Amino acid sequence: MSNFTPKAPIALQIRKIIFEKFNDPDTIFTNDAIFEILKENGDIDPSWIIDDVEPTINEICDSGLARNIAQNFTTIHLKLFESIEKIHCNSCDDDVYLAPSENRVCPNPSCKETI
Repeated sequence: MSNFTPKAPIALQIRKIIFEKFNDPDTIFTNDAIFEILKENGDIDPSWIIDDVEPTINEICDSGLARNIAQNFTTIHLKLFESIEKIHCNSCDDDVYLAPSENRVCPNPSCKETI
């Protein structure tokens, strides 16, 4: 892998994409759609492939934000449990995106403070 460091952690970028594009519990979206938006935004390692975001997608499912409703090879189809909200973390000074039922812990991997 290259020495590329994103301006915003990938977990926060993905949550922001979900908030802006797929913030409806009735909407089905895929990891492929998220990955395409990440590439368009240009703040990921250019050598990455879809498999490189899979651990973050799995963390989002494990957190209770979304659920995997189907999978076909590398494509994961997801739905939110509930709409998510934008919250400001005073500890890392980032805007973060959480579902009301998620633990109020900053999803920024370098922060993880209680919000």
